[in-house]
Amino acid sequence: MTSIPTQSELSALALDTARRCGVDVDGLTGDVVTRSPINGQQVTTLGWRDAAYVDEAVGRAEEAFRAWRRVPAPARGALVKRFGELLAEHKDDLAVLVSIEAGKITSEARGEIQEMIDICDFAVGLSRQLYGRTMPSERAGHRLMETWHPLGVVGVVSAFNFPAAVWSWNTAVALVCGDPVVWKPSELTPLTSLACHAVLAQAIAEQGAPEALSQVLLGGPEVGQALVEHPGVALLSATGSTRMGRLVGPRVAERFGRSLLELGGNNAAVVSGSADLDLAVRGIVFSAAGTAGQRCTTMRRVIAHTSVVDELTDRLASAYGRLPIGNPMADGTLVGPMINQRAYDAMESAISAATGDGGKLVAGGGRALDDVAPDAFYARPAIVRMDAQTEVVARETFAPLLYVLPYDDFAGAIELNNAVPQGLSSSVFTSDQAEAELFLSPEGSDCGIVNVNIGTSGAEIGGAFGGEKETGGGRESGSDAWRAYMRRATNTVNFSGELPLAQGVDFTV
Repeated sequence: MTSIPTQSELSALALDTARRCGVDVDGLTGDVVTRSPINGQQVTTLGWRDAAYVDEAVGRAEEAFRAWRRVPAPARGALVKRFGELLAEHKDDLAVLVSIEAGKITSEARGEIQEMIDICDFAVGLSRQLYGRTMPSERAGHRLMETWHPLGVVGVVSAFNFPAAVWSWNTAVALVCGDPVVWKPSELTPLTSLACHAVLAQAIAEQGAPEALSQVLLGGPEVGQALVEHPGVALLSATGSTRMGRLVGPRVAERFGRSLLELGGNNAAVVSGSADLDLAVRGIVFSAAGTAGQRCTTMRRVIAHTSVVDELTDRLASAYGRLPIGNPMADGTLVGPMINQRAYDAMESAISAATGDGGKLVAGGGRALDDVAPDAFYARPAIVRMDAQTEVVARETFAPLLYVLPYDDFAGAIELNNAVPQGLSSSVFTSDQAEAELFLSPEGSDCGIVNVNIGTSGAEIGGAFGGEKETGGGRESGSDAWRAYMRRATNTVNFSGELPLAQGVDFTV
């Protein structure tokens, strides 16, 4: 029997841990109850901000921006460097809070905090590499160039499944680009958010930077909506469902703001007849069952060649049968709880729809540990064998639910991969170089992340993260994603003493 912490044990651990990170736990007052998915019981109560408070927060951020944009970028990088050092000091504490509030197993929770440390390292280097360009001018005695400048206040709306890392992707880069951040975190992970903010606040105080560079607003959807609609928010970075993105995108566009959207994913792996099945099974099981299927990059479809689909399905079902499900903070656990009953019910509904479409449930399904944790929702990761990609397969279900489909020719596999509204992550397992190159080519996967012989999840911060189609088109983290947080100016400098016009225009007065 898996031991599940009691309400008092988990609450005490969460509050003590938050206190060590610098959160004023004794000052938490209010009547909003927060719960842990580990046992489904109360962790603490706290108060929420209302929508009216957003205007005050953005006003403070705008004032901080006017000072921070004058600070040289390498000096801004020094703040982020210190933030990274403090994150390393509090890595274990922050990971505990992630586990308690999001239900992640310890190694994945620690991995999330390591992502925060890594993005700080990346951003520190970036602070000396915010490069513009010099272009040749067609006019003698002229210099043509572009420069990049701080953009303004960045609003961040984040989801429960990565309660710390996604905020840090935005914040570390925004800070070195010269922008303050106002953060509306998930209502489900408030202590993690407060702890992350407290760690950054310490770095800000030590560096003598404006206090309002970082603000966190605990509140309901109306607070997020106010942040989305506020004209003082230059860039709104939002992570969540496609449904949420359909609401956010137009509202930001209506006021001519910028949006960076990271939305749904319905990620697939193509497994060819030449694939190393040992490698494929390991990659698929982690991508599909890790984080209890609650990553945007979770693998939700396997498209396997008819020559290997039966064997692969059997091997996946066998591996699923051995997955340890339980308390995510206990040694040996690989699958923790789903976030709440609504998520579990959505999974069961999808399984029912898929089997109604002719699919066969070959592994998992149903609740686990309901006898020892009746208020929590531990799901058995499920595999459904399908003959065709039906409507339910093309729809993202945010759960540990994997569909296995067959294909006959590689072109058909690519077509199946692309035949969903989402376009976040994809992979191919193959030993055929031509297949790998085709999958990576313009005729291949239409996703923002396209991998070979690795699963769909587990992205590194050095590469830009994001997807196409209904995934939103945004890019965060590495590569040149920093450009979203800055404004570009094209400059022409005339040192000739004459005034020739471009394209040979003659306008002599």
